[in-house]
Amino acid sequence: MTRRFKMLVFLVVMLLIAAAGMVVVWARQNDDKPVTILGTWTAGQEKDFKEVLRGFGIPFHYQGTAAQREVLLSKVQSGEPPDIVIMPGLGELAEYADQKHLKPLDRLYHPQEYGSPWKQTGEGSKHVFWVPVKADLKSIVWYRKGHRPAISSAPLRSWCIGMRDDGASGWPGTDWIEDLVLQRSGPGVYQKWALGKPGAWWNSAPVRDAWQAWARLLQQDTGLAKQALLTDHRGDPDHHGLLFDGRHGCTLEHQGSFATSFYGKTYAKRADLVDSAPLLPGGPDRARAHEVTGDFAALFTDSAQARKLIERLASKEGQQKWAHTAAVFSANRQVRPGNDAVEREIVERLNGDGPRCLDASDVMPPAVRDAFYEAALLTISRVAAHEDPGIDGLLKGVQLVQKAQPSRPSAPRTVCSTE
Repeated sequence: MTRRFKMLVFLVVMLLIAAAGMVVVWARQNDDKPVTILGTWTAGQEKDFKEVLRGFGIPFHYQGTAAQREVLLSKVQSGEPPDIVIMPGLGELAEYADQKHLKPLDRLYHPQEYGSPWKQTGEGSKHVFWVPVKADLKSIVWYRKGHRPAISSAPLRSWCIGMRDDGASGWPGTDWIEDLVLQRSGPGVYQKWALGKPGAWWNSAPVRDAWQAWARLLQQDTGLAKQALLTDHRGDPDHHGLLFDGRHGCTLEHQGSFATSFYGKTYAKRADLVDSAPLLPGGPDRARAHEVTGDFAALFTDSAQARKLIERLASKEGQQKWAHTAAVFSANRQVRPGNDAVEREIVERLNGDGPRCLDASDVMPPAVRDAFYEAALLTISRVAAHEDPGIDGLLKGVQLVQKAQPSRPSAPRTVCSTE
């Protein structure tokens, strides 16, 4: 071996060693890079969530916004998506999965800890693309303790209703219609409707009858309908939510279990709940199922640290800490509720033996969901203006949007529990 060749070999070896060192340094820097998370939680709930995340020992940067859809779309289009997104819209996440933006979460959590309908793969996929990290119960009505309502359909003046929301006004109206479809027609029809299956189109009798029942309730007092249209569903932040601010003497609130966060710790202890079915328009009916909603975590990058963070957050220990820190609820069946009677009642309905169905609008494609929101707002605004709500025309419009949607391989297979 010549001297020149030996020197060349030596230089190559040194370059390889240096390159390996650079790879190690880069890997270490990449491990230290904060995991970026985009969610909808702000204010107090954002503070509590960050406290939970700090306990995992993984650097992170959390952004909470009411305009999540617009922010996420912008980041994805610019090629800089967040590592993790947490949102209730499974229909929206399914679109990102179909576009190959989501990474599978297979083996990042224990499916046996999550019952139906929380655990599932897409309709045309073998992979899991999302996991619930927060859950809430719907199909319930809140009232002040000591004032349990009669088992009969309640008049409009009894209801505390607000339709406004920073990012998606109209969804409280869709909750009424969804609940009416579920309680009147049962989980089978509800699931077909939510997934856009034949037999439960928007202009079918179950959906039209539920919508008409809601409109008739609003028509009892057009002044209250107008007030509901202009009212934030959280109420005035200084008056402990709609139920406790004394607004026109209303005594009932058709709202999910997250309502306690609007009441505040003191007033939340003064609230109790009953199933919504007996109090809905046209009742009393028996509760045939409970609508539920969740905030689902999805992975947009291959970051090892992001995968580790989802794994810890979805674990029994992570969910128990989240529930304890922020007084939120979990879809993880291993998480134990506290001693509060109302909390235990909510957890039993969330993870017990009774039928549960995911929020229909959350499962729908975003275009259909938005058309649903708009139709609910148009219904209440027309009633407030003493006009015919024009329900048949509204339903025909939403159905046209539904028909224009492409196939969704990653859409949920089921909406209602099979257990």
